Amino acid sequence: MNSAMDFLLWTKGPMFDIAMVIFAVGLLARLVEIFMLGRATNYAEPRATEWLPGFRTVLTRSVPDPGTFQRAPFNVLVGWIWHIGFLVALLLFVPHVELVKGVLGISWPALPNPVVDVFTAVTLFSLVATLVHRLTHPVKRHISTVEDYLVWTVVFLVVLTGYLAYHRLVNPYPLALGMHILCAEIFLIILPFTKLTHIFTTFIARWYNGAAFGRKGVQS
Repeated sequence: MNSAMDFLLWTKGPMFDIAMVIFAVGLLARLVEIFMLGRATNYAEPRATEWLPGFRTVLTRSVPDPGTFQRAPFNVLVGWIWHIGFLVALLLFVPHVELVKGVLGISWPALPNPVVDVFTAVTLFSLVATLVHRLTHPVKRHISTVEDYLVWTVVFLVVLTGYLAYHRLVNPYPLALGMHILCAEIFLIILPFTKLTHIFTTFIARWYNGAAFGRKGVQS
């Protein structure tokens, strides 16, 4: 690669294909592994259905209960802020919506760019706050692993490079855009093999727990 444009074309071409293949194969393998674990046959007569309790648990576990908020207000509040901000930037930014449309053929309404820009800035500050909290909290610092810092770094770089590219704070622009695309591709590559998998497995686990309790006739 002799120029920033060559780098951009590489990230949008061969590297994008590589990242998508690793992401798709890796995620499929993880999901197959999860579903093949199965569960022991329950011979007890069910006291209620599984589906409705399962979906109810998905909803209730997605909203922190008052006790959790009182014990860890920072984790709940800042965690919600950066997760929402990340999803807004990922799913409601016009170029991202157009990318999905070009790859999958589906689209949805996007937010105005200035609105997404505000969410992105808030997300960056929130991510920095989570890192500082992790480094200064004695328990979190002790239990944190290399994977935790790797995931934080990749997520932060995806958001940061997108912000820099949008505001053209790195020159030349093809280099800035290429950096953002490459960071997003690294995000896709490591997703199936790290805690980022929870993007897809969290709701499955919550439904399973709710369904198991629902079968017993109790609320999870």
